[in-house]
Amino acid sequence: MSKHSEWLTECEKKGFSPSPRAYEEGTRTAEDAAKQLGCKVSSIAKSIVFAGKECAIIIVTSGSNKVDRKKKLKKILGYKPKQASPEYVLENTGFEIGGIPPFGHLEKCIIFCDEDLMKHDIVWGAGGTSKVVFPISPEELVRISGATIVDIKQ
Repeated sequence: MSKHSEWLTECEKKGFSPSPRAYEEGTRTAEDAAKQLGCKVSSIAKSIVFAGKECAIIIVTSGSNKVDRKKKLKKILGYKPKQASPEYVLENTGFEIGGIPPFGHLEKCIIFCDEDLMKHDIVWGAGGTSKVVFPISPEELVRISGATIVDIKQ
């Protein structure tokens, strides 16, 4: 089963039916995805993974933002999480870097959502691979993922 198919199965369990778009050229980075979609980088919902104490910490952030791990994330968590290796990301989310969806992970994760995403009507997240993206309203993303909305940008 492909990673996209696995993600679709997780979406089904959550009662969400995405409208994915596949791009052979790839959507690995927020810039790549925005270019393929013809949208602003800020409307890409990129998932950044950190190694937490009990599980992976996923920050779903605006494609134009960087996560402030040293100050803001440390303040939220009470500790500074470590950068996650590609192996950690795959093992703890079920997906590889460049295709990590904002929800539907195969393991338990703590999810935070960048407040800047809430400024958009529609954002685009990865659909389990680095070639698939899907549209979703930020409100629905937060509801389905169980994310906490935070001020997280540098």
